Amino acid sequence: MKILIVEDEAAAVRRLSKMLEEIDPAIEIVKDLDSVESAINWLNDNPIPDLLFFDIHLADGSSFDIFQQIKITQPIIFITAYDEYALEAFRVNAIDYLLKPIKKTELENAINKYRQWQQPAAFDYSKLTETMGSHAKSKRFLIRFGQTIRVVDLYDVAYFYTSDKITFLVNKNGKRYPIDYSLEQLETTIDTSKFFRINRQFIVNIDAIDEMYAYSKSRVKLSLNPPCDMDTVVSTDRSPVFKKWLVGEMV
Repeated sequence: MKILIVEDEAAAVRRLSKMLEEIDPAIEIVKDLDSVESAINWLNDNPIPDLLFFDIHLADGSSFDIFQQIKITQPIIFITAYDEYALEAFRVNAIDYLLKPIKKTELENAINKYRQWQQPAAFDYSKLTETMGSHAKSKRFLIRFGQTIRVVDLYDVAYFYTSDKITFLVNKNGKRYPIDYSLEQLETTIDTSKFFRINRQFIVNIDAIDEMYAYSKSRVKLSLNPPCDMDTVVSTDRSPVFKKWLVGEMV
C-alpha cells in the first residue's frame, strides 16, 4: 500500500509515519508534503498513491483547495483538530477522518476499513467542498453572556483573537464576545477568501483591514477597524502568504 501524507507539522508527520510503520511495515510512504502548492505540484507530476492523508488546514490554505486543481478519486483520510461541520460532511460523503491527536487504534481501524474495500468507490471531493462551503457561508456563533444569548453571523465578524487563553470575537460594531473555539478550530470553518490568520493571536476579516504598513523583517503591520489596542502584525512566516491572499491568489 502506497501512501501520501500532506501535513505541515513535522512532528505530526513523524508520529503518523511511525504509527503506520508499526501497523504494517509493508506500508510505503511515497512522499510527505507540507502545503497546498507542493501537493498540487507533486500530484501533477506523479501517479496518485493508493491512500492519502490530508490535514485540513495547511500553512498556505485549505487542503480542499487541492481539489480545485487536481481530480482525486482515491480514498483520503482527513486529519482535523476539531470541526463539527467537517465531520458531518465526511460522514455524508463516506470519507474517513481522524481527530488530532491521532490515536493508533483509530488509525488502525481506518487502515482496516480501506483494506476491506475490494473496489474502492471513486470519491467526488467537489461535492465535499460544496458541502463545506455551504456550511461556512451559513456559519453562526451562539454566544452566551450572563443570562443573554446572542447569535453572531460569521460575516459580521471583524476579527478573532486570543488573550489569556480565551478566544474573543469582535464584530464590525466593535462589540467583543468570548467564544468556545480556539483559533485552530476556527481555521477549519472560516471562509479563507475573507479571513486570514496573521499570527498566533489573530484571524482578521479582509474588510476589517483599514491600513497596512511596512514593518521590520518584511512583515506587515495592520490598522484594524474597529480599532484594536493590541499589536496586529503579520508574522514573518505568514507575510508572503498574506500578500498573495490580499490579491486573491490563495482563494
